[in-house]
Amino acid sequence: MKIKNIEKVSDRIKRAIKDDEKIILYGDADLDGTASVVILKESIEAIRGAVFYIYFPDRGDKEGYGLNNGALQIIKEKSGDRKILLIVMDCGITNFNETIVAKKLGIDIIIIDHHQPHKELPEADIIICPKQKDDKYPFKDFSNAGIIFKLAEEILGNSFSEFRAGFSELAALATIADMMKQESDNKEIIDEGLRSLLVTSRLGLKSFWDANLFKKEETIRDVAQKIVSLCSASEVIEHKTEIFYLLTLREKKEIDKIISRLSEKIEEKHRRILVMAEEAISQTEVGSMVFYGKDDWEVRYIGAAASKVENEINRPVFLYKHGKTTSRGAVRVPPGLNAVDMMSKSSDILISYGGHPPAAGFNIKNKNLNEFKNRLIQYYKEYEKSNNLH
Repeated sequence: MKIKNIEKVSDRIKRAIKDDEKIILYGDADLDGTASVVILKESIEAIRGAVFYIYFPDRGDKEGYGLNNGALQIIKEKSGDRKILLIVMDCGITNFNETIVAKKLGIDIIIIDHHQPHKELPEADIIICPKQKDDKYPFKDFSNAGIIFKLAEEILGNSFSEFRAGFSELAALATIADMMKQESDNKEIIDEGLRSLLVTSRLGLKSFWDANLFKKEETIRDVAQKIVSLCSASEVIEHKTEIFYLLTLREKKEIDKIISRLSEKIEEKHRRILVMAEEAISQTEVGSMVFYGKDDWEVRYIGAAASKVENEINRPVFLYKHGKTTSRGAVRVPPGLNAVDMMSKSSDILISYGGHPPAAGFNIKNKNLNEFKNRLIQYYKEYEKSNNLH
């Protein structure tokens, strides 16, 4: 059994190569999105295709999470008159309006996402998402790179064995980074990927050892976790993530510079996250859920700060950067709760929302913040009452 539409996407990519279409890869700017782009890029090149352009949106104030109209305009302008096949990875499943804009621009669009879809799906040409209701594949909790790993196998066929080890390394790191369940298909990917990581031939990954970042007594899982942590400090530079350069460059000096930068930035990131988490907790009544934001917070740190708060208080956490007219935030909830379902009750006042049951995000007009907060508090009160949590 195969993931729904995986054969269709493989065939569509091969047709795009044959017809000399401009293939554009668009991925979320974290490790999972970047690993997805790298695996698919190298798979396309392995069958003598070419990727015309790669785009990662800046998750900060400039663009935010997911597909955006500004990026679509850039992609259209760069591509000229040739037919465009846009493949969106690790985002897109809730980009309804942007998908319509892409179609109006004459762009064929494929969405490959692992986040929880809403009741309706975007009007993309093809969608791969194991969490679709009619997807019969038994395992649902892949990282996005895990899905692309399966897609690479479909694209490459018998040649996949030549690339399997290197791709499994990236998929394993992405699965760990996104904190996906380490069972079934994911366990196989992680076990295989970590074995391969010990003897990796990818220069960017080999260079972590040269940087003396690991202790002799550390296990390969410890090493993988450190790599994941360092990659979390990556930023977007001219629509490419630092992780992308790290994983694809062949110049050792440039790779070493990136690792050095990431090592310096991770300390500052941890410091800022700690300050944000402590402030959010201090502004919250004991025993209540957290709903808090500030205008001087950086969007890229909010998810990690929310995770830290939720781990400490074991209650739903909604943190956000308060912008001029809108606010963007991150959500983390304890086991048993579903962050996406919690927000679905406020879909009428949210600009956008989505993610996974334990971890999600939202975008909202500032005028609706109080109403959103009140609805969430009511939802959680009812949840506590029905589950005898008082």
